[in-house]
Formats: sequence, structure tokens, C-alpha cells
Amino acid sequence: MLTVAPGWKLDVERGPDWLLVKVKSVDSDADSPPGLADGLWELMQRHLTHRLVLELDQIAVLNSRLIGQLVKLYSRIRQQDGVMRLCGLSPYNLKVLRTCRLDERFLPYRNRAEAVMAGCVPHRPR
Repeated sequence: MLTVAPGWKLDVERGPDWLLVKVKSVDSDADSPPGLADGLWELMQRHLTHRLVLELDQIAVLNSRLIGQLVKLYSRIRQQDGVMRLCGLSPYNLKVLRTCRLDERFLPYRNRAEAVMAGCVPHRPR
């Protein structure tokens, strides 16, 4: 488990061309502490990638501070022609994204594999 910013605990894996980050928990003392965007950006720089999958299945509520961090990180990644994808959102958090009209910016995927593949259909031999 890695802490990239105070209050955030993450599992980080490196896949081919992707950084795969599972947000494990947020300290209960903090209401989505700031710094996630900066911490993840630094981590991406260290891994020399601009492609990120964030697994958010253990986040109970996407509150405004967390959404702000996601928007900040997304903007930085897009400026570098990178890609950020979210997966594992609960039905409630999917509704939050829709309400904020962010479900088109952050196309939500069910799991890590779908997020990485994102519309790529493997060719079947004839």
C-alpha cells in the first residue's frame, strides 16, 4: 500500500503502457483530503506514463473535493495527450457523476480490464 498524499492509501501496479491505481481508503479523519491529483501526477511522472486507470470501488461517496481532484488530474493528463479512466464505481457514485455531468468526461468502466481495453475488440481468426 502506498501513500502519495496525506490521507490517501493506494495500491499501485504498472501494466503495459498503463499505471493501475486502486484507491484503497481515505483516512476517516479527513473529508477527501487534497493532494490526490498532485500525488498521482508525480507518481505518473516517476513511471513515465500518461495513461492511468483509477479503481474506485472502495470509495463510498464521490464528494465535491474528490471530484475536484479528479478534474484537476484529468486536465493535467489531457494536456499531455494522456488518458485517464475510472472503473469500479458504485451505482450511487455513477449517479453522482451523471448529476455533475462528468460521466462523458470520465467514461466509467466496470473493471480494470474494460478500462484498459476500452472499446478494443480483439480480432478473431477466420
